[in-house]
Amino acid sequence: MQQIYVAHSRKFDYKKELYVPLRNANLNHQYTIILPHETDDFINSKEIIKQSHFVIAEVSFPSLGEGVELGWADSFNIPIICIYRKGNKPSGSLKTLTKTIIPYSSATDMISKLENFLSAATKITPSMLIKI
Repeated sequence: MQQIYVAHSRKFDYKKELYVPLRNANLNHQYTIILPHETDDFINSKEIIKQSHFVIAEVSFPSLGEGVELGWADSFNIPIICIYRKGNKPSGSLKTLTKTIIPYSSATDMISKLENFLSAATKITPSMLIKI
């Protein structure tokens, strides 16, 4: 099963607004979803990111720690999917890390957009990629 690491700021109620919808979604049965602050146990996020197939970054609020995690994902060539709640303005520097920056209006909208994107992204096989 493919692994997804979820990066986010702590400046919002991430357990209610992010973790609960992700755990209740079909995505939770299709992927191993790592939610770094689900428990108080220490995790080595750098190593987990290195082993992940995708990083989903909730970027509605700036966060230094999340920025470090996204830097690690980029250095390991892990695809980054940024999501943000409409009405917030994510950092422009995210465009240097990914072209996938998805606005959402509700938890249902967020899950729907992530499911659609991941469904399309996981259908791409290495033989479909153009070699430069």
